Amino acid sequence: MVSGILIAMAVVGAVGLFIGLFLGIAGIKFKVEVDEREEAVLSALPGNNCGGCGYAGCANLAAAIAKGEAPVNACPVGGEPVGKEIAKIMGVEAGKETKKVAFVACQGTCDKAKTDYEYHGIADCAMLSFVPNGGPKSCDYGCTGFGNCVKACPFDAIHVVDGVAVVDKEACKACGKCVAVCPKHLISLVPYDAKYLVACSSKAKGPVTMKECSAGCIGCTLCQRNCPVGAAKVTDFLAKIDPETCKGCGICAEKCPKKVIVKH
Repeated sequence: MVSGILIAMAVVGAVGLFIGLFLGIAGIKFKVEVDEREEAVLSALPGNNCGGCGYAGCANLAAAIAKGEAPVNACPVGGEPVGKEIAKIMGVEAGKETKKVAFVACQGTCDKAKTDYEYHGIADCAMLSFVPNGGPKSCDYGCTGFGNCVKACPFDAIHVVDGVAVVDKEACKACGKCVAVCPKHLISLVPYDAKYLVACSSKAKGPVTMKECSAGCIGCTLCQRNCPVGAAKVTDFLAKIDPETCKGCGICAEKCPKKVIVKH
C-alpha cells in the first residue's frame, strides 16, 4: 500500500520534472527577443490607443518606430514633447513639428441655416446620404449636427452646439478620428496657431448660398482682393486662407460681408 503510494508520487514527480525541463528548454529555444528600445518607446507614448497615428494602437506604433518604419514624432496625441523623448531613445533628431487641431468649416447653426423639411429618422450623419438632399438642411455642404464626430472623439474635444459641431482646441489632440467619420468632409486638421480660417465648406454659387444659409461664403473675392500678403484665395465660390502665408492682420475678416472668416 505504502510502496504503491511512493511509486505514484515518484511517477508524478518525474513527469512534473520532465514537463518543467521541457518548458524551460522550449522557452529558451523559442524565446522572442524584444527590442529594448521598443519597450522604452512604448513607455514614452501616452497610451491612448486612439489610432490617430495610423496604427492599431500604441504597441504597434512603438514596434514600427523601433524598426524604423514610422517617424519618432508619429504620435499626434503626444505631440512635440513625446516626439523629442522618443527621438532621444532612438538616437535621432525629432525635427520641428507643427501642433494641429481639428476645425469644423461650418457655421450653419439652427438660426442661420434654412431647412427643407423636418427629419425624424436615425440620428446618424452617415445615414443622411440616403435621405432626400442629404438631410433636412437646405445647404448640401453643411454640418448635419447628429454628432458622429462627437461619438468618435476619444478626448471629448468636440460637441454639437446649436446644430453644428464645434471643436475645443485646447482639448483636441489631433487624432483625426472626427475627420475620418464626417461624411460631409467638413472637418480638417489645421495649425493650432492659425490666425484666421474660413468657417464654411459650400461650393454653391453666391445667390444659392445666400438663400440657404446666412453664414455661408458667397465667393465675392473681397478677402482675396484685400489681403496684403495673398493668403486668401477663392476657388469654386469658396474662400480659403493659407495659414502659412497669413500674417493675422484681420483685413479679410473685416471685409467679409457674411462674416465667414473667423479668428481661430
